[in-house]
This record gives sequence, C-alpha cells and structure tokens, in this order.
Amino acid sequence: MASRMERSLDATDWHILRELQGDARLSYHELGRRVEVSPPAVAERARRLEDAGIVTGYHAHVDPAKIGLAFSAFIQMRCVLGKCLLKTTQPEDYPEVMEIHKLSGDYCAMLRVRAASMQHLEALIERLGQHGEMRTSIVLSSPLEGRPIVVEQMEGGHGCRPRAGVGQVIGDAEKGSFLAKDGGIQLLSVH
Repeated sequence: MASRMERSLDATDWHILRELQGDARLSYHELGRRVEVSPPAVAERARRLEDAGIVTGYHAHVDPAKIGLAFSAFIQMRCVLGKCLLKTTQPEDYPEVMEIHKLSGDYCAMLRVRAASMQHLEALIERLGQHGEMRTSIVLSSPLEGRPIVVEQMEGGHGCRPRAGVGQVIGDAEKGSFLAKDGGIQLLSVH
C-alpha cells in the first residue's frame, strides 16, 4: 500500500525521477553521482518515491516487432449493455490487449492491441466484436512512445512543478536555474 510523501517533491526528487525514467538500471552510486547526492541519500529518496507510489516499478522495454508482434492498433469500443469488455472478461482472455483506457464521450474504452499479422488482428477484432461496436485505427508508426514525464517542461505545471519557498533558487546545470515567486517559477538563466 502506497503512503503519501510527507513533503512535496523538490528539484532533487525531480532529477532522480528524470534519471530513473531514462535508465532504471542505474546503481545508487551512479544515480547519486548524476544528481549530486550521496548513494545512501539517493537510495533513501528513491525508497520514499516508491513508498509514496510515485515510482510504481522498474520495467524492461521490449520491442514488440522483434518478438513477432509487428502490428499495433487502437480500438475504440462502445460496449453493448451486459457485455462490457471490462466486466465480462479477464485480461488473459485477450493477451493481445496491451492497454485499456476508460473514456468519456461516444466510446466507453480505448484499447491498444498488438498482433503478429493482419490476419491475427482481424481475428482479434472479430473476437472483440461480441462486446459491441468498434472503431479501429492501425498504427503506421509511433514517433513518440513511452515518453518520460518531465514536468519542468510542461506549460503551466498545474501544481506538479517542484515546489520551492519564495525566493529559493531551484534547478540544475543542464536545464537552467529558476527562482520561486508567488505567481510561479521564473527562469533565471539557461546554461
């Protein structure tokens, strides 16, 4: 069970998150060197990020095409009453389904699926058809996939920027320095 962090994330926490998203196999020694914190301190910070549920796991990224699943598609579903995919099936019933997202609007769910061939994809679509109406879009390419979360670059931040006291300078040498103000964060310099 994840606990809440007793403090907000600071610039060092964000730097740790950025580094771990880039390479989750970093040793605490190397991670500490990159974020300029001792290995024991970085290990403690990483543990707190895990305990708070912010870091939810460490994963190997597998190239689906290289293991025979070259076809990818998004399927929007509008389930028939009493045949909702989410309520009437188990994940193992459809191993081709990599992600399911519940939606608002005309369709109730968006599925990301993988298949070995066009025939495999067609058979999957036919199996899913028992649950309702579908709209399928085949992925031609994915120029941006699995992007790490880097809130410092997000417009507005919406409360997820590193919190700092008014007048406190935060940042790092790669991204620049920022000054926390009442109205947000002001860029001081870019290196």
